[in-house]
Amino acid sequence: MSTDENINETEESTVTEAPAPEVVEQVAAEPAENAAGNIVASVLALRESNPKVFYGGLGGIVLVLALLVGGGSDSKLVAHQSKPIVVGQNYVLKGANAYDPNATIRLVGVPGSMAAYDDTEEADRDGSCKHIAEGTPVKLIQSQDAYGKKDVFAEVEMTSGECEGRRGWALSVNLQ
Repeated sequence: MSTDENINETEESTVTEAPAPEVVEQVAAEPAENAAGNIVASVLALRESNPKVFYGGLGGIVLVLALLVGGGSDSKLVAHQSKPIVVGQNYVLKGANAYDPNATIRLVGVPGSMAAYDDTEEADRDGSCKHIAEGTPVKLIQSQDAYGKKDVFAEVEMTSGECEGRRGWALSVNLQ
């Protein structure tokens, strides 16, 4: 064979016909089907080999979907609604966070010193009108703003009971 013949044979062998469009679509779809089949197979294998991880992941997906679907802005926040207080009005002491029927409201001499006492000692609970029972009627003498909020503290005067006429400061949320 001569060199020219080798070149002609090489040129003839490199020239191929283009495949039909149907064949191209079928070949392109096969990797996608194989990938989906591989994912399903690996998930099923995970369920068999490590069920805790499988069901934990499934629960996580359900939780995320539940938060996305059900976490709309229609949900209502439960919080204490403070009512405006008026100097000179009569109120009743009621603990905003107390559920015990024997709960008391702490009155202090200076507004803002609510956490400045040691609650472990009970010697200060008797006498001197520092711990007032819930339901005690009081009259609002004055209020004080604090922490950027209006009427946080309230000076009250007891209008009945053994401490009648005594004054002290309480949180305004404790006035009902």
